[in-house]
Amino acid sequence: MLTPNLNYSNLKESYLFYNIAKKTEAYKNENVLVQKIISLGIGDVSLPLCSSVVSALHSAAEDMAHKESFKGYQDECGAPFLREAVSDYYQNRGVDVSKDEVFISSGASDELGDILDLFDKSSSALVIEPAYPAYVDANIIAGRKIFHLFAKEEDGFAPYPDESIIADIIYICSPNNPTGAVYTKEKLEKWVEYANKNGSVILFDAAYEAFIEDENIPHSIYEIKGAKNCAIEICSLSKTAGFTGTRLGYTVIPKTLERMGLNLNKMWIRNRTTKTNGVSYIIQKGAAAVFSDEGQRQIKENIKIYKQNAKTLMKALDEANIRYFGGKNAPYIWLKCPKNMNSWEFFDFLLKEIQIVGTPGEGFGENGEGYFRFTAFGGSEETKTAAQRIKNLLAD
Repeated sequence: MLTPNLNYSNLKESYLFYNIAKKTEAYKNENVLVQKIISLGIGDVSLPLCSSVVSALHSAAEDMAHKESFKGYQDECGAPFLREAVSDYYQNRGVDVSKDEVFISSGASDELGDILDLFDKSSSALVIEPAYPAYVDANIIAGRKIFHLFAKEEDGFAPYPDESIIADIIYICSPNNPTGAVYTKEKLEKWVEYANKNGSVILFDAAYEAFIEDENIPHSIYEIKGAKNCAIEICSLSKTAGFTGTRLGYTVIPKTLERMGLNLNKMWIRNRTTKTNGVSYIIQKGAAAVFSDEGQRQIKENIKIYKQNAKTLMKALDEANIRYFGGKNAPYIWLKCPKNMNSWEFFDFLLKEIQIVGTPGEGFGENGEGYFRFTAFGGSEETKTAAQRIKNLLAD
């Protein structure tokens, strides 16, 4: 008889955002006359793709209509034109990444799960919590031992390594989801030193790097000396350029990254050529437009709008005297639940009293209990309305 992957039985019963959607829908059905529910919960974008991307998508779709320009299967590791565009993006920021070290994916979420193919199931994983739930779930499915390092308010939710924990795979997300925390150069240097000393590999989730405004905060792990010997960087255009529904990301695996005589860059080429047929040509052409001069100008205008949303929410929380983190270098605001409420109590409180949906911190791990996440990805007017409701409810 076939034995299924029994590790699935170790997962929580349902995914965090599924629970949020279910509770919100139930409230809507029971309270049809209440004011409009505003979601500051799931981190989906609200602004459309920029015009440079849309033009490139249309042009690429037209290519597919003519025999002379039709494209079939794409390179499994990514179209050369897009790999080169990503490489140039790094080079323009003074980070040496060659196009052969860039791999195009259908998004960071997919890649964060797929990349675990590089590591034996006996490898252990270190997750710094609060954390994106998929980090933990992907390793539970694989049957790995997981270490949980609790980030705290005292360290700005961006801790130094704990030398008492030796893990093989290390997850670092900066800017962080859900806390909005960023890792300083000094802290990343300590993590790179830790990884190189212990033969670990850092999976550096840089999905929100475009939101960093502090010039002293690294956008890439490869700004740190020695990182090319111990780190894989995974990035996405979902929040940077509104590709949540279009789906495209990229991963950097340095050619110098080796473990036990095996080269991880070559291993990933073998993996991709075995398991994928590449990302859509049309989507890759749209993605390449993101890295053009005009594309960069346009997406930065959209990011400004989201960052203004964050400022609007932070102002409301300041006026309500609520303690929070993030918002400046990230699209997420991480707040301390008032009146000693736990995170799901605060979720229910906001939904019932002012019809605002956020994300309970407990969903990002045990260490997230007592905290709550707001996202700045909503519409500007909705965010202003939500901020006013929050201030009116929570102000002393």
